[in-house]
Amino acid sequence: MLTRKVACVDLTNGTVKVEEVPLEWRRKFLGGRGITAYLLNKLVTADMDPMSPDNPLIVGVGLLSGVPGFGTGRFSIGGLSPESGNLGESSIGGHFGAEMRMAGFDFIVVTGRSNIPCYLWVTNDRIEIHDARHLWGKDTWETQVQIRKDHRDERVRSIVIGPAGENLVQFACVLSGPKDAAGKTGMGCLMGSKNLKAVAARGSKDLRIAHPAELEKHFKEQIDILVTRKWARALGRLGTPLLLAVAGEGGWLSAKKEQERAVDKGEPMYAEKFLPYSHGMSACFGCAVHCRHRHYVKDGKYAGTRGEGPDNGMMGLNDTLGNRDPEAALYINNLSNRLGLGSGLSAMLSLAYELYQRGIITDKETGGPLVPGDVDAAVKLMADIAHRKGLGDVLADGSKALKRLPPESADHIHAIKGLLTTDSSGRAVKSFAFAQAVSTLGGHAHRNRPGIDVLGLPAEALKKLYGGYVSPSFRAYEGKALMIWWHEMLNSVCDGMGFCRFLTVFNSPNAPQYAEFADMARLAAGLEFTVDELKEIAERIYTTERLFLIKRGAGDRKDDALPERWFKEELKGGVAVDDILDREKFEQFLDEYYQHHGWDNNGHPTPELMKKLDLVGIAPANL
Repeated sequence: MLTRKVACVDLTNGTVKVEEVPLEWRRKFLGGRGITAYLLNKLVTADMDPMSPDNPLIVGVGLLSGVPGFGTGRFSIGGLSPESGNLGESSIGGHFGAEMRMAGFDFIVVTGRSNIPCYLWVTNDRIEIHDARHLWGKDTWETQVQIRKDHRDERVRSIVIGPAGENLVQFACVLSGPKDAAGKTGMGCLMGSKNLKAVAARGSKDLRIAHPAELEKHFKEQIDILVTRKWARALGRLGTPLLLAVAGEGGWLSAKKEQERAVDKGEPMYAEKFLPYSHGMSACFGCAVHCRHRHYVKDGKYAGTRGEGPDNGMMGLNDTLGNRDPEAALYINNLSNRLGLGSGLSAMLSLAYELYQRGIITDKETGGPLVPGDVDAAVKLMADIAHRKGLGDVLADGSKALKRLPPESADHIHAIKGLLTTDSSGRAVKSFAFAQAVSTLGGHAHRNRPGIDVLGLPAEALKKLYGGYVSPSFRAYEGKALMIWWHEMLNSVCDGMGFCRFLTVFNSPNAPQYAEFADMARLAAGLEFTVDELKEIAERIYTTERLFLIKRGAGDRKDDALPERWFKEELKGGVAVDDILDREKFEQFLDEYYQHHGWDNNGHPTPELMKKLDLVGIAPANL
């Protein structure tokens, strides 16, 4: 499995160059997100325009992606983000990563721009550039169906863009299957800028496992443990929307764009509300936890609505819209997926609703009232964003929309490092808020989120897990720098392996950690890593991403920031009523957090750390 290839595709001149993935990359960065971070530092300059043909689109699988077992269906899509102008990378699940690997490729690096719409056809050590003019204008579901018809093969797996990507919506996503999305950083926009409609894969090559019998035994033991865990069983029944109940009862479920928290506003949209429409659960490649619904609406206004999901992230959109109809929620979920709109959609719709609520924009700009609960108005605005019509054309610019909005809008656009924040935890869960500030993808809810912070685990259990004191209260500040750093490190290895974060310590302190990853790497790939070596790789991956941010002018202490509202405007409703963030404690948090990484007080890696991690060669000129 270590003989898989990296392909460099130039769409401008139509060439494909193929080489083996160097073993050194594996030992230093594992794969997936790790190698993507390394390649971005090598290929992207400090002044590159995200819409330049030279901006690389990188599709890469993790070290364990496609290995039979559980949780090994993840892969990475990266590039210079059109949305932020900074680091762009998104983890995505499903089946495409495994199929691409079965076709012989671990990484595909796409540069240039095609003169006509095109797609890549990836099969058994070959990559061809095909005409996609007949696919342009189709939504993400239609595109995948058509590609399968073109190749007369129902097992073809694709990553595709919809109208949003074609029309260069800055936060457009890349979709695979009915709902698997690289939803953050605008990778769909990057594909659209290259006239690249899709990458389709079909492979039949063997994936050679180093120790197949031992690996089978290991995964069997792990799966037997997994299926006994309450959180895994809950995911298999309710899907990721089960987190809504935790947020609702905890008092930080969003309402009216971070202005209110109230359990009674969120309760009707808890996960149980979708069970009547569920017709079974589906899973990513090789996963024993089937965490997403196959849904169908039989009657009523939305009769015929069919698909997968919704997931927890998409449910935040319904809180934004004031929607309490589960059938409408399923329809909105599918529409967003089909249009190829990314996670920034929730932030921009909530912005529009708040600006209208405050009288900053009126019916003149919106074409009609934006009233919470009016699903038809929201559906129209979603389509307008994807096709860049009217106000939708402005909102399609994401965090850059301020250039075309009234100046009073500035206080209401919440972005961190240029990326829109769509998280609903805000000021209530201190670790969740602080994690967004320091994430290499600003505002990203799962990059480094310590999900178990809200479980109320005893202080002794937390100390055993993290190696130091962490307050058991999610409203407290003590120890949260250690907690966030710890999760950043584990998630970096997890993403480099191509393993699902939902099956790690994100949900349970008893889930797989470094020792389990070391076992999997040895048994599957024949690579020997100690726990300490994996921790060093984790720091190397995260520091490499920080170096990219520094190169692009977004890696200083001033960039590790949070929306002013969270420090000034008190919450209304919920158990965290009247809560705001303490700015002095936030600054103390940054000091502690930088120390854990070995960075200086400005958030820059020290020369000693750069030498230790062997990253001196990619240090940016402005470090």
